[in-house]
Amino acid sequence: MNFKKNDILNLKIDDIGVNGEGIGHAEGMTFFVKDALPGDLIRAGVTKVKKTYAYARLIELIEESPDRVKPKCPVAKTCGGCQIQHLSYEKQLEFKERRVRENLIRIGGIDSPTMEPIVGMDDPWHFRNKEQFPIRKLKDGRIHAGFFASRTHSLVPVDECLLGKEINAKVTKCVLSFMDEHSIPPYDEREHSGVVRHVLIRCGFSTGEVMVCIVINADMLPHSDALVERLECCLGGESKGDDACNGENIEYKIKDISLNINKEKSNVILGRKQIQLYGEGYITDELKLQPEYYHGHMEGEPEAVSFQISPLSFYQVNPIQTQKLYSIACDYANLTGNEVVWDLYCGIGTISLFASSLAKEVYGIEIIPEAIEDAKRNARLNGIENAEFFVGKAEEIAPLIVSGDNSLYSGVERPDVVIVDPPRKGCDEKLLDAICTLSPDRVVYVSCDPATLARDVKYLCEHGFEFVKARAVDQFGHSTHVETVVQLVNIGVKPD
Repeated sequence: MNFKKNDILNLKIDDIGVNGEGIGHAEGMTFFVKDALPGDLIRAGVTKVKKTYAYARLIELIEESPDRVKPKCPVAKTCGGCQIQHLSYEKQLEFKERRVRENLIRIGGIDSPTMEPIVGMDDPWHFRNKEQFPIRKLKDGRIHAGFFASRTHSLVPVDECLLGKEINAKVTKCVLSFMDEHSIPPYDEREHSGVVRHVLIRCGFSTGEVMVCIVINADMLPHSDALVERLECCLGGESKGDDACNGENIEYKIKDISLNINKEKSNVILGRKQIQLYGEGYITDELKLQPEYYHGHMEGEPEAVSFQISPLSFYQVNPIQTQKLYSIACDYANLTGNEVVWDLYCGIGTISLFASSLAKEVYGIEIIPEAIEDAKRNARLNGIENAEFFVGKAEEIAPLIVSGDNSLYSGVERPDVVIVDPPRKGCDEKLLDAICTLSPDRVVYVSCDPATLARDVKYLCEHGFEFVKARAVDQFGHSTHVETVVQLVNIGVKPD
């Protein structure tokens, strides 16, 4: 049968795609159906047809999958944030672990990858320490905070996101009432007019410190002093919640309020200029090694590492799971206290500072100057003296260190262990070449994308390294995203 747009068919869903869509097959054609799940029998309407695959919409659930659950969030189907909230959390974890495994096999060329069990969340709700809410006026004439629907810039109003801290709803309500009272218009993308574009909120899970950053399409926010007063009054330590890092009841209190100037016609949320309204420009949070996931060299109880976080800082959005993720990375690094560690794409130095108490020396390399300044400041904050940070492209700096031609890196030692945590696109091939030239004993690869991870693992395995094991960590419940840690060893120095 040659399918065409608007055809209606019954479809059994037998798999789930990388974006959370259900996958079914009929007469040699693969169909992708949003909101469908493996085990569903559905009535579907064809929306787009390609040569070997097609897209369809879910018209009717004839038989529900046994793994289907009712989403807790009332806008889960329209908001772009939670692609698989209608799938039971247990099955979400199975899907993510299987996705990592299948990519390692299909793309990485590893026949039977050894995988430790995926690390799920104890509670997959209210785990985000950062949320960014677009502010727009809708057809009802009111100003709303919310999120964009998937692959659009159509705002879905959200009173409370169940993935963020409860305090966020209080903040956005406060900002919206301030805008109404002072007749401050929200941003209009089509006209590139209006003032308030986004509200960014960050929370320190261990400290209760709250940061509010208002992104504006202007040089200044009118009546900003009134907003500061309102937020201080609203968030003066009144709201309490269970702190997931230490299990204690914690007060959330306003610590920092700023403006971010972004007058560009762009989808980029933050501009480069910050104006401080209240506080010192940062909040503080703490992370520490988790003995359950780290089994190597460590004397006594692990000490917490403090981080100062600005609106522009990259900091993992799920601190509870991040502690587990970095503990696994340090475990896979197999540190004894005598190793030189290179942390490539080090960001603000989170993994570097985690590893510093376990290694002889740590060197972090990152292309973003502001991140390196954050990393150096965080090292000083914690009294860490065996971590050094450099600005630049790792694929360019590594060969200079190897050659000894550049005086800037004359004291830097070759690595025994390389930890790499690249962006979603994975590593530049020049960087992979540099790692192979450096020939460390071990490589620990931390990834947020199973496909690019598998591609890079294959390259390393073709150039002197051997895959040992992997472990997936769920950082982003109810989405299709998954973090993974992989351990590779140098074949030339592989232990017996």
